[in-house]
Amino acid sequence: MSRHPLREPVSRRSLTSLAALACLSLAACSGGPSGLPGFDAATPQTQPTGQTIGTGKVKVGLILPLTAEGQGAVVGNSLRNAAEMALSEFPNADLTLLVKDDRGSPEGAQAAAQEAIAEGAELIIGPLFAPSVQAAGQVARAANRPVIAFSSDTNVAGRGIYLLSFPPENDVNRVIAYASQQGRKSFAALVPDTAYGKVVEAAFQQAVAGRGGRVVVIERFSPDTNSMAAAARRLVPALQQADALFVPAAADTMPALGLALQQAGYDPARVKPLGTGVWNDANVARVPAIQGGWFASPDTAGFNAFAGRYQARFNSAPTRTATLAYDAVSLAAALARTQGSQRFSESVLTNASGFAGADGVFRFRPDGQNDRGLAVLELRNGQIVTVNAAPRDLGPRTQ
Repeated sequence: MSRHPLREPVSRRSLTSLAALACLSLAACSGGPSGLPGFDAATPQTQPTGQTIGTGKVKVGLILPLTAEGQGAVVGNSLRNAAEMALSEFPNADLTLLVKDDRGSPEGAQAAAQEAIAEGAELIIGPLFAPSVQAAGQVARAANRPVIAFSSDTNVAGRGIYLLSFPPENDVNRVIAYASQQGRKSFAALVPDTAYGKVVEAAFQQAVAGRGGRVVVIERFSPDTNSMAAAARRLVPALQQADALFVPAAADTMPALGLALQQAGYDPARVKPLGTGVWNDANVARVPAIQGGWFASPDTAGFNAFAGRYQARFNSAPTRTATLAYDAVSLAAALARTQGSQRFSESVLTNASGFAGADGVFRFRPDGQNDRGLAVLELRNGQIVTVNAAPRDLGPRTQ
């Protein structure tokens, strides 16, 4: 099957970048002492149970919630498809993926990690949910195997447990930095009274302080319309002292919250609306109260190219997080090709130059969290447009 002419260069560029960037800033691209302490190629291995993808000599566990309840299984199977696609698009990949179903539970993830390692996995990719990452990570750490997981809960990150996800803290830091560069110095916030809200509120306060700005007021709201209206009425009078309003409300909440802000007298032309990647949604883009607003998110071009190839291959649309599995498997294949016995060592995985994937450049930090190159997007006349492109490199580490 021939590919769309616009897709082929994007695919080739992202895969080549992964292979090339794996070598950047490294003293050598092959050989050297083993980066897998405790790993002995002669260790007896059990025969794989469950599905495998690929036939390469380097074995990698892929732990996903394939039969979890609700949306978990939908996301898990989309991640699995993306992993298969990554392996098929990487030329002569020397990987075998050992696919394991954790059923969306910590107990399932623990058993899946034990199976994968017993079958020779040098690296674990997944799981998706934070409790499952924690459970699988304990098994992997005991066996000196690194994990590249998909949870955005930074509490489960740690040395050797790397999160390839979209942590909201990255979104907050990027949009506050951009707003500060555009002269915004006094910030207000209207945040959901949820676990997500607590994370982004803390990141918001830290980001504003780090840029020498000040926080004028923070209001919180519950998902019911009465709470939104009351929070908006309390907030708007204080906006006389602010020039930006951080409103990290999700797509299903933003229309009602926007109406509450309008009714309370909020003027987005005077106080710039700011958000996070949850604004990257057509329904949010049409909310009148936040037109002109800025938010940070991965550049959409990479995902759109990936989604087109995924649709052609599987006759369905990928979930937004499917690129995570695609990038993780592409990275594993690139490192297996270029890094010899050091392929999954800490020094290689935390290479400060980072790697280029479908969602742009990223790198793992030694604490297991990640840095991403994000674009700043604007809601303009009901559309989402890029106003500040994602960087092509991440620069020096700041911590």
